[in-house]
Amino acid sequence: MRSIWNGSISFGLVSIPVKLMNATENHAISFRQIHLADGGRIRYRKVCELDEEEVPPSETVKAYEDADGTVIPVTDEDLASLPLHTAKTIEIEGFVPASAIDPLQLDSAYYLAANGVPAAKPYALLREALRRSGKVAVAKYALRGRERLGMLRVADDVIAMHGLLWPDEIRAPEGVAPDAGVTVRDAELDLADALMNTLGDADMDTLHDDYREAVEALVAAKAAGEPVAEEEAEESGGKVIDLMAALESSVRAAQESQGDAEDGKDADVHPIEGRTPRSGGSAAPRRAARRSAGKKAAATPRKAAAKTTGAKKEPAKAAAKKTAARKSTAKKSTAKKAASKKSAAGRTTSGTGKRTSA
Repeated sequence: MRSIWNGSISFGLVSIPVKLMNATENHAISFRQIHLADGGRIRYRKVCELDEEEVPPSETVKAYEDADGTVIPVTDEDLASLPLHTAKTIEIEGFVPASAIDPLQLDSAYYLAANGVPAAKPYALLREALRRSGKVAVAKYALRGRERLGMLRVADDVIAMHGLLWPDEIRAPEGVAPDAGVTVRDAELDLADALMNTLGDADMDTLHDDYREAVEALVAAKAAGEPVAEEEAEESGGKVIDLMAALESSVRAAQESQGDAEDGKDADVHPIEGRTPRSGGSAAPRRAARRSAGKKAAATPRKAAAKTTGAKKEPAKAAAKKTAARKSTAKKSTAKKAASKKSAAGRTTSGTGKRTSA
């Protein structure tokens, strides 16, 4: 990373040579202005409003305009003559708990790197002292022609510095808060807690700029001569007519978006006073109940069909038994008749023989 400032950290009588580097970068897409008719660039030139002539940078100086309109020129030499002790030094003023810094004061973020081998030991000393104390250092430094306030803290194994706004640059939130007559019921807080628990923790590493990606896709499509896909803008919800209903709907939508991921952190929605709760408890038990009901419903026709088939089979078996009994009886009857006929024939033959002999 390229350094934007070289100086030192003043830690009591210890001086730590450091380099200052930007810790953040801007990924926003920049546009240029052109003349739509011919595509020519639109450029801005510094023109004097009195003679309407372009003024080169060498003839341009700063000026302060007084309340009555008086313009007072201030040159770079004038500013350089001012006593600015923090021009090349980050002077540590003291140490405070991190919670003592109002996030509203946070501004730009920088990394501080040890500048040279001799700076490594005092740099590591300050870093470990900050880490062990659990505090941050409040310091003054100068950058781009003005003195600033900064906060030094440990980030991984480096010292990071956050530019801070001066306390008098933070506006008081007068007239911003809603009227004092607004009250929040416990049931509403319960639903809000349930919604927060259902949404869970934010994964900061997965967050990205959807609008920037859409702009990049738009530029790529126009460059390729392809039609630009248009998406319908979602209508805003407007005024919240029923806060409780909106919270309940939000909880249900959040639970459905979780899918079947069971993480043991299902939201617990308490019943609402004076009305039947439409959403509550874990989504998993409701899904299990629906699956169980579906299985029972599917099993009922099969059982009924099995009973009907069994009922049909019983008469068939009984009929088969009766048929077999009748066939057995018929066979026995036929056998008896045949045996009777044989017996009668034998007697006839025997009688005939006797008569022939006589």
